[in-house]
Amino acid sequence: MPSSPSRRAAPRRSPRAAPLPSARGPAVPGGRPLSAPFAAVFGVLTAAEGGYLARLLWSPGSGPDWVVAIPAVPAALALAGALLVLLGRGRGWLVLTAAAALSALLLLGVALLFGALGDGTSVGWSLLMLVGPGGALALGVRRPIREWTRPGRGTPPPVPARPGRTVAHGR
Repeated sequence: MPSSPSRRAAPRRSPRAAPLPSARGPAVPGGRPLSAPFAAVFGVLTAAEGGYLARLLWSPGSGPDWVVAIPAVPAALALAGALLVLLGRGRGWLVLTAAAALSALLLLGVALLFGALGDGTSVGWSLLMLVGPGGALALGVRRPIREWTRPGRGTPPPVPARPGRTVAHGR
């Protein structure tokens, strides 16, 4: 009797969809995106530029200068935002972005003031100082940074119990 051709069984497939490859770019083993340290560096640069502007506005011996707080507050926020982004804390990208936007507006105002006064050299220097806030804005609003600083990123959502099913413990 001739043997019938053997039929190979098709491999069994899972009902779950295969995970799609990530388009967010490579990440270091801890899960932190590669752009997070760079965003933090630009945040620290923004803070240093704000501290420099505060130092220029401060005059010793004249008592408390409240005008020093104008660049000092965004500088402190930029430093806090850089630390939050580097550590991956919730909404760190928002703090860094807000501080960078405030610093950029401040530097643009300084450039406009010096431009109105006719000091072209100071306009160039204040526009050059936009590198810090510009880099922090460009990197801080990107998807990998936003997802890295998403609140509750490390905790999975609770699994709801199915109604009508009981779980027997110890059996």
